[in-house]
Amino acid sequence: MTLWTSLEPVSTTVDPGDSATVRLRVRNTGDVVDEYRFEPVGDLAPWTRVEPQSLRLYPGTTGTVEVSFTVPRTPDAAAGPHPYAVRITPTEHPEATAVPEGNLTVTPFTEVRAELVPPVVKGRLRGRPRLAVDNLGNTKVTASLSGSDNGEQLSYDLTPANVQIEPGRAAFVETRLKPREIIWLGSKQERPYTLAVKRSGADPVEVEGTFVQRGFLPRWLATVLGMALALAVAFVVVWLAYKPQVRSLATEQTAKTEAGGIPVPSPALSAPAALPTAPSQEEKEPEPEKKDSGDADGAGSEDEASGDDQKETEKKKEEEESVALVGDLIVGVGSDRCVTVPLKKGKAHDGTGLVLQDCDPEAANQRWDFRGDGTVRSMDMCMDVAWGSRDDGAMIQLARCSGNPAQTFVTSAEQYLVNPQSQKCVDAMWSGTANGTGLHQWTCGNTPNQKWRRQSA
Repeated sequence: MTLWTSLEPVSTTVDPGDSATVRLRVRNTGDVVDEYRFEPVGDLAPWTRVEPQSLRLYPGTTGTVEVSFTVPRTPDAAAGPHPYAVRITPTEHPEATAVPEGNLTVTPFTEVRAELVPPVVKGRLRGRPRLAVDNLGNTKVTASLSGSDNGEQLSYDLTPANVQIEPGRAAFVETRLKPREIIWLGSKQERPYTLAVKRSGADPVEVEGTFVQRGFLPRWLATVLGMALALAVAFVVVWLAYKPQVRSLATEQTAKTEAGGIPVPSPALSAPAALPTAPSQEEKEPEPEKKDSGDADGAGSEDEASGDDQKETEKKKEEEESVALVGDLIVGVGSDRCVTVPLKKGKAHDGTGLVLQDCDPEAANQRWDFRGDGTVRSMDMCMDVAWGSRDDGAMIQLARCSGNPAQTFVTSAEQYLVNPQSQKCVDAMWSGTANGTGLHQWTCGNTPNQKWRRQSA
């Protein structure tokens, strides 16, 4: 060994977003002039800087370098102790490398953000927004959720009501809003409300939203009912006001008898006219033939019409079956499952979050068409970053194609699927691999849940 080293101090503490410095002393214990190169190693190497990076020492002399740590205020800087080391390589004796080690303790910090998606919901009987809670701190967060509004006009059903979120992850809470009173007729009303994320020993994080309650019956129905009622009243008034004149023939006949003896029969009381004579047997025979002929023609036309309808139905079925599936499967490297559009009653809906499901080459909701304009399309809609967000944890969803930069994705040599606007990767939530795992965007980190491959079906 041609050198002696000493870290002063061996252990130190640093707050995320701040820096700390220790001194490393080196003595040349050899008998020749030597130059020593310094290189940080270990997990903290990206946050470590050594100045100067080399020292030239005469035999028996001692030099000092400063080792600085700049820890970012991000979830990657996990709270707790972290070992670090500095490799010292002598130029004259490279085999005599020394690696002094120390310990750096990162203090904990918490930072929680919450967002309502969407912030405004509309409905007659209920609303269904989603609450996204992001843990941007470096420690696990446990929180409870609640809702409130002025006047207690809404009731809240939050699932789940309590969450535990790892550093750098997000939790999504399904929220159901239900008005306590129903608006049967009338204009819509806006009901502002607040959802709170409560933690022990910390101020709650509040998110404000608006529920627009519509009338149960539409406006046009009230107009139609009013017009119908007015017409009914007018009809009753006319009916009651109209008095038909009634003449009694018996009274008139009595008056005529008293005046002139035998009454003269009126045309209304005269003998009935003679009935037409019955047709002969020869004239009756052609009629059944014409009737049968007409029936036969009608039956024939009905058979032809039903046959045409059946042919059209079969033709439509053949056209539907002949439609080819377009696009490739997007398969997760870590899960071996496919990016899927959840369907409701067999249809895709705007704003539906994408999930992982077992691959089915015959499923149209797993086919993705990579277009030349950078969009990735399925079910006549586009893959999209919710609300055009650039933040970690933003949901990956299916939305109507609009040309927004949030609907542009590119593939990289590392098998990432990246949104150029946010420079973040499509990521399976919580490194999940099970069916139903949701997708969001996250800072690219070379993990299997961020890698995807296109597979032709």
